[in-house]
Amino acid sequence: MKNIFKSPTSFKTDILASLGAFLCIFCLAYLSSLDTSVMLLIPPFGASMVLVMGVHESPLAQPKNIILGHILSALSGVVIFALIGSSPLSLGIAVALSVFVMASFNIIHPPAGANPIIAILGGKGIGFVLIPVAIGAIFIVLFAIVYNRLIGRNYP
Repeated sequence: MKNIFKSPTSFKTDILASLGAFLCIFCLAYLSSLDTSVMLLIPPFGASMVLVMGVHESPLAQPKNIILGHILSALSGVVIFALIGSSPLSLGIAVALSVFVMASFNIIHPPAGANPIIAILGGKGIGFVLIPVAIGAIFIVLFAIVYNRLIGRNYP
């Protein structure tokens, strides 16, 4: 029977990666709780943490992908919502636009594909692109750089 457990070294690395994800999301949630009018946490950030902590060497987890992917995808949703409102058509167009923009600029970040849906379903305006998206994405990148270096990993 194949051993399903990793080596103790890999297990330690996985625990440290999980701890980093916890700390970053905790910080964003805590900061959001201090002023309930300023939300710094959106669900796609959880998926971004999987990348920056779990597979930090992936091209999808690099700072430009995280920051620009989230910003341009959110902007796609905000623009489409402003132009045609909320409908199944606008949701499809906005996600397609975000994929096109991320692919065109070589900044694919899969978690960001959810941002246009949040923008349209939430009726978000341009402020959504700055807070929580840009500020949160920048926070994640800065946190990932510091934390990964602290635990001895090279990121980015």
